[in-house]
Amino acid sequence: MEILSQMWSFLGLLTVLQNVLPTQLLSLLHSFYESLQDFFSPYSYFEVPEFNGYCGVDVNDLYRQVNLYLNSVNNPSTAATCRRLTLSRSKSSNRISFTVAPNQTVHDSFSNHTLSWTHHVDTVQDSLEEKRSFTLKLPKRHRHTLLSPYLDHVTKRAEEFERVSRERRLFTNNGHGSYESGWVSVPFRHPSTFETLALEPDLKKQITEDLTAFANGKDFYHRVGRAWKRGYLLHGPPGSGKSSLIAAMANYLCYDVYDLELTKVSDNSELRALLIQTTNRSIIVIEDIDCTVDLTVDRTMKPRTTAMRKRKEMVARGEQEESGRVTLSGLLNFTDGLWSCCGEERIIVFTTNYRDNVDPALVRCGRMDVHVSLGTCGMHAFKALVKNYLGLDSHPVFEVVESCLRSGGALTPAQVGEVLLRNRGDADLALRDVVAAMQAKILGLGHGEGMECDDAAAVAAGRSPESVLMVGSPESWMKKRKESGGCGGGGSTWEKKVKFLVRLRSLTKSDSGRRGV
Repeated sequence: MEILSQMWSFLGLLTVLQNVLPTQLLSLLHSFYESLQDFFSPYSYFEVPEFNGYCGVDVNDLYRQVNLYLNSVNNPSTAATCRRLTLSRSKSSNRISFTVAPNQTVHDSFSNHTLSWTHHVDTVQDSLEEKRSFTLKLPKRHRHTLLSPYLDHVTKRAEEFERVSRERRLFTNNGHGSYESGWVSVPFRHPSTFETLALEPDLKKQITEDLTAFANGKDFYHRVGRAWKRGYLLHGPPGSGKSSLIAAMANYLCYDVYDLELTKVSDNSELRALLIQTTNRSIIVIEDIDCTVDLTVDRTMKPRTTAMRKRKEMVARGEQEESGRVTLSGLLNFTDGLWSCCGEERIIVFTTNYRDNVDPALVRCGRMDVHVSLGTCGMHAFKALVKNYLGLDSHPVFEVVESCLRSGGALTPAQVGEVLLRNRGDADLALRDVVAAMQAKILGLGHGEGMECDDAAAVAAGRSPESVLMVGSPESWMKKRKESGGCGGGGSTWEKKVKFLVRLRSLTKSDSGRRGV
């Protein structure tokens, strides 16, 4: 009791001194007390305010990064050191985040040293505003060796967390690229990933390793003096998975996607303005680069002669000369010129169904660094599709499918996926239909050679082209062939194909019979 009474007497004395002593003297005494405390304390303290300066206008980016970093280290051991956490979820994020509650402390470790962050929230006198800041506490003896590396660690971890946690967007140009914003966007929620993608394992590994090296190559690109960007050319027939691969790349890197529609771009200046408005960590996509706009130029002719010839042709047709359009030169500058360096960590993707139709200047090294050829399904890709759609790792029909693939009956992922989707309730029926489609392609009745006459007959009979792949059997095709007298030469080749498919059909029947037993 005596100690408590002495404490109360001391507090009363302090209150009297605060009312009697001048404000300047009290401030001096307070500063002296803090200096004395800092001198004897084994820790150093660094304050990170929410705003720089005293005006409260310039936001301190380090404060935001510390907040993100404390979210990224949300684990049971870290959360247990803080008694109160504030949970929240914004519309632009797909996960629940937490912040340290006011005047609470969370501990961290770095290089075998214990550090702590304290979140201070003070109410401004005679105002509804709050003054927020973080205070970093670290050992005084090691502050010179710890502070700079630790803050670099905080910044990198915060940027990585922000990249993977924010909601990604899908942008498209709205035809007004010269204005403040030439892009409109929607949330990007495409489910395609490299785990679900129907690609051969070696190709999948090569792409993911290249993407990882690019995303982690900031220091390398700066050291060699190259713009931090990468070009991908995806070429292959329709349905080979080009768009799905782009979505998988975006999900793998957590990048935004900019789908650039060149037909909406009026000239090279607008194209340049659209490039400037794109953000870092994004994929810029131009699909069907060979047919969106006419970019083919005959560089063997003199430019003056070519221009005069075009002008004469337009005058002869009574047309006015174009005031502006997207040219090959403008697109080249977009991908590899000086303006392509206005941002960092960008991937530019061109897609085409016919690689030979693309101007060689667009696809040379330095512009399109990686050329990915996508085609029909191999056996690994087919098994991946069956696993995704039917949940099967193996099936007796796989041997028949492999024989069909070796005989030229491979289908695109879109064709296989459609058959599996349509029959996903019956795995045996789905695989039999896939085999029938492959057999039809081998004979030229499906999505390939000889499709025109059979598809026309199917449409006339009220059936879709897909249904042709499932109607009849190799024996009936042979009978139909004999009745029609064949289609010219090559009858022996046709008969060999039919005999081969009859044998495949007997194998599938024997497999289904064994499964029934």
